[in-house]
Amino acid sequence: MTTRRAFTASALAAAAQTQPSKRPLPDWGPGIKISLQIPATVPDDYLTFAKQMGIEYVNVPGAGGTYESFAANKAKVEAAGLKVWNMGNSNVHNMPEVTLNLPGRDAKIEEYKQYLRNLSRAGVHYTTYAHMGNGIWSSDRETTRGGASARAFRLETAKGHWAGKVFEGPLSHGRRFTKEELWENYTYFIKQVVPVAEEVGVRIGIHPDDPPVPELGGVPRHIFGTWDGYVKALEIANSPNVGVCLCCGTWMEGGKSTGKDVFEAVRGFAAMGKLWKIHFRNVSAPIPYFVETFPDNGYTDMRKLMRTLVEANFNGNLIADHVPTMVGGPMVGWAYSLGYIKALYRSALAETGKG
Repeated sequence: MTTRRAFTASALAAAAQTQPSKRPLPDWGPGIKISLQIPATVPDDYLTFAKQMGIEYVNVPGAGGTYESFAANKAKVEAAGLKVWNMGNSNVHNMPEVTLNLPGRDAKIEEYKQYLRNLSRAGVHYTTYAHMGNGIWSSDRETTRGGASARAFRLETAKGHWAGKVFEGPLSHGRRFTKEELWENYTYFIKQVVPVAEEVGVRIGIHPDDPPVPELGGVPRHIFGTWDGYVKALEIANSPNVGVCLCCGTWMEGGKSTGKDVFEAVRGFAAMGKLWKIHFRNVSAPIPYFVETFPDNGYTDMRKLMRTLVEANFNGNLIADHVPTMVGGPMVGWAYSLGYIKALYRSALAETGKG
């Protein structure tokens, strides 16, 4: 018997092929675009590092919100012989005003719409968006293999953090929010944003709630913390411009609570034509306790995950993410992770005959 969610997923896949955008979306062409995430200041040494690693694309989180800042950063990246995939703006990412319907919601939505217009004008046509109402929750940093410093999460001690704000339990905003409220707030937001995204030709890839604990600080994480939530959210958006940035590490953090494992999620979102970006990282275990770790040191088989991406014909952007800090400075960990990722990709291409 076909379930409603399975039917909806099939309908979304068909819509992705038939529903035109008001402004044509760029054709990314075949193959995974492995990318380096660099600081918002676009330092010269990071651009040199990307070229030395054989990386073609960069992502610039927290790059500001104006057209001028985007255009200047893009020009600098391109002058170095590289390409920009995404430039972020932390002011319109994880907005409690929007997610929880707090004072200032409409102003934040207008700011987000202008951000999309500025991106498009600068020639950037993808952005990652996160819809968390009380930030990313973590505990004090711990160590992973060999004493490398890494983010950790313990349910009993974790706090939320975003853009200089700290969110604590038991109720981060003084009361408990209902699932119905959050669905209403998401719908209000996305219905205003979609027409602008379609007009300017920007894809919005929505990041999972990190971590996808069913509720944190009185705020449910049922929309972008579960498979069914994602499918319903994409159905509400009903747009070729709204899809998924699948942070695989975040999805692994959720374990069984997400409703599908990370391999099933990759195949399912890819079949819908909605899988646009991958954060390729591993964790030690699912909630209630995990430590982020190297791609070859967690509980998920990352070789299998890369092969799953290749078999699903994923052709979007892929970054290393939340890389543990190794001896020698931050670039050492990035070099290790990206080198490992590139080797996995080459191996998967050979194994599948797609190289």
